[in-house]
Amino acid sequence: MKKIGLYPGSFDPLTKGHMDIIKRALKIFDEIVIAVVKNSSKKLLFSLDERKAIIDEVYKTEKNIICISLDSKLSVELANEINALAIIRGLRAMSDFEYEFQIASINRSQNKKIESVFFAAQDKLTFVSSSMVKEIAQYKGKISKFVDPIVEKILEEKIKSSGT
Repeated sequence: MKKIGLYPGSFDPLTKGHMDIIKRALKIFDEIVIAVVKNSSKKLLFSLDERKAIIDEVYKTEKNIICISLDSKLSVELANEINALAIIRGLRAMSDFEYEFQIASINRSQNKKIESVFFAAQDKLTFVSSSMVKEIAQYKGKISKFVDPIVEKILEEKIKSSGT
C-alpha cells in the first residue's frame, strides 16, 4: 500500500523552505499531495489557481508529487479521503510549534487515524517565509536564494503587473 503524506498550506508563493520539507518528506512517504488552501486569514498575492499552477510547474516532472486546490473542507477531511497517513507540517521557530501543535490537536479531535508529522526547517532556511519573500521582491531585492527560478520569474512578473 502506498504511503501518502498530505502537505497543506497557502504557498503564496512556494519557497525553498517548502521545497526542502517536500524533499525530506519523500524519504518517508511514497507520494506527497500538496494541498493549496484558501486561507482567508492571510492577505494573498496569488489566487488559489495561480498558486496551484506555480507548484504544478515547479514539480511537473515529479511523478510522486501531486498538487490540488483545497477551498471547501478541512485538511484532515482531505487526508482521510486520499488515504493519507499523515499531515505534513514545517516548523521554523518555537512560535510555529505552538500554532502547529494546536492545529494537530484539533485535527486529532476530528480524526484520530490521521497523524501530524513535523519537519524542522534547516538552519539556513529558518527565516524564509512567503511573506518575507514577497516583501523583498516588492522592493526589487534578490530572492533567488529563497525560491525556485520559476517562482522568482512569476513573482517578479506578478508584482510588476500589480503595481505593488
